[in-house]
Amino acid sequence: MVQLSRICFRKYGNFIDNLRLYVRGGSGGMGLPRLGGQGGNGGDVWVVAAKNMTLKRIKDKYPQKRFLGGAGANSSVRALKGEKGEDKEILAPVGITVTTDKGKTLGDLNTEGDRLMVAKGGFGGSMHSAFQPSKGQVRNIRLDLKLIADLGLVGYPNAGKSSLLTALSNATPEIANYAFTTLKPEIGKLMYKDYKQISVADLPGLIEGAHLNKGMGHKFLKHVERTKQLLFVVDVCGFQLANNTPFRSAFEAVQLLTKELELYKEELVLKPALLVVNKMDLPDAEGKLEELKEQLQNPDEFSDLLPDDMIPKNYLNFRHVVPVSASTGFGIEHLKSCIRESLDEDAEMATKAIHQERLQALRHQ
Repeated sequence: MVQLSRICFRKYGNFIDNLRLYVRGGSGGMGLPRLGGQGGNGGDVWVVAAKNMTLKRIKDKYPQKRFLGGAGANSSVRALKGEKGEDKEILAPVGITVTTDKGKTLGDLNTEGDRLMVAKGGFGGSMHSAFQPSKGQVRNIRLDLKLIADLGLVGYPNAGKSSLLTALSNATPEIANYAFTTLKPEIGKLMYKDYKQISVADLPGLIEGAHLNKGMGHKFLKHVERTKQLLFVVDVCGFQLANNTPFRSAFEAVQLLTKELELYKEELVLKPALLVVNKMDLPDAEGKLEELKEQLQNPDEFSDLLPDDMIPKNYLNFRHVVPVSASTGFGIEHLKSCIRESLDEDAEMATKAIHQERLQALRHQ
């Protein structure tokens, strides 16, 4: 069933985050026995991370999804060593993981210009092979996009993530006042007065059972992996997805979101996290906020509110709990300051760690 879901939900909107390609290295060229000539090697196939590329663009430009390296030139009297076949480059977006059909990871392309050979060309014919060339490597590969952003917004549908992203940044995601789930990842940029920019990704909304790949399950969760920090967003007054699903308070929503991340990949809950309590313009919001803060300080005392199988192994300690109203703008500037402070704190720690490593290396020289 999980496998079926992976296939059915491969694409949403016009956004594609997984693409399967056929790649084949070029065949080597023939050797020349009477003169000991060596054929040229076949061309290799590479995936190269490039700016402004999307998987959809690859699919539209190459509908056959076949990429072949050029054949090596035969050895001849004029050129005893044949020319190497032409390499084939597949330009792909930054943030790609390349895997085989069996799920083996071949490599990651995280920065522009990163290159990964995915099919090696065959060897040219030579004395060692009785002057017979070999064929190039053949395989099916998958390009799997995981968005890279400083912050990933984590929340159930209708928590107000899209509205929050609009209030924080220059993004204009589609917004609806019902249990609407973002259909494609949306990345906004937070701009600061000193020109610092912070990227925030609003990802397809989680639903309970996402770790089992229900709804857009894995499609959402895999994008969380490459964000530096998490920004949980909950509705201060709680949330109910549909009439046949239980009502969840803000506290329950926080813990269920934590559990979904934990069940998908435990390391995700080790990321630094902030909590945004949205919709503070609603009646009774102040009282609900105080109740949530008390519950977060002593989560064990309130764990009986949750189903036994959805109690997190470890409760998250949020660096900041920030009440906001995305619709009125209340708390937005304070939230921007908290985001900046949290990311700067981590950057400073990372810089110190690098300096320590360098000092240790110098001492051991």
